[in-house]
Amino acid sequence: MRLDELEAYLDAYLAVGAVPDYPGALNGLQVANDGEVTRLAVAVDASEATVAAAVAGGADLLLVHHGLFWDGNRPVTGRRYRRLKPLLVSGVAVYAAHLPLDVHGDVGNNAVLARALGLEVEGRFGAFEGVEIGVWGHLAATRDGLKERLEGVLGGAVQLLPGGPERVERVGILTGGGGSEIGAALGAGLDAYVTGEGSHHTYFDAMEGGINVYYGGHYATEVWGVRALAAHLEERFGLAWVFIDRPTGL
Repeated sequence: MRLDELEAYLDAYLAVGAVPDYPGALNGLQVANDGEVTRLAVAVDASEATVAAAVAGGADLLLVHHGLFWDGNRPVTGRRYRRLKPLLVSGVAVYAAHLPLDVHGDVGNNAVLARALGLEVEGRFGAFEGVEIGVWGHLAATRDGLKERLEGVLGGAVQLLPGGPERVERVGILTGGGGSEIGAALGAGLDAYVTGEGSHHTYFDAMEGGINVYYGGHYATEVWGVRALAAHLEERFGLAWVFIDRPTGL
């Protein structure tokens, strides 16, 4: 499949032009190549390690959630040079989708994690420039039972801020660095809010606001979208793919 054809499909499927994002996200094709795409590498982050693994694995395209240019307009020196050189020498393209992948109803981080938890999405919350990113639905569980379920799904420890009721029903998910959206979760009437990480003060936001907050890790809550998107591309276009797992522990 030609890269420009795949780029056009992804731009449309993920509504890249319609979903606002932070300036450093640079959603869409970040590095081009001159050839066909037959094999994908997918990863949460476009880091030196994932770039090296994509090149070593013979990928034509590295598909990521967090792209190459979060630190803004910088000279191509140091670690930026070390990331870009192997891509350009090997002809590996890079496509990034940040909030467009979070918000997507089928392959988005929030939607896929909700399905993994057995949560049927009923609505959205947590707006960024007018676009609601998070999802919520009903899931009857105890506060500690939901923590155990999350740990099973995410495959690691989950930090619980037990500010809400012992029994939860209305549960919301906004993956990644969603600690700043506890206010939006409260505004949506949630008993429990699942996200990746948050600042120190969010402990008091949860405990004094009256909501259970579950921090499952930024990385662990955002492996879902890139894998689901790759599986979609495999089904639709027959593109082989491999997931490059490089946990940050955050």
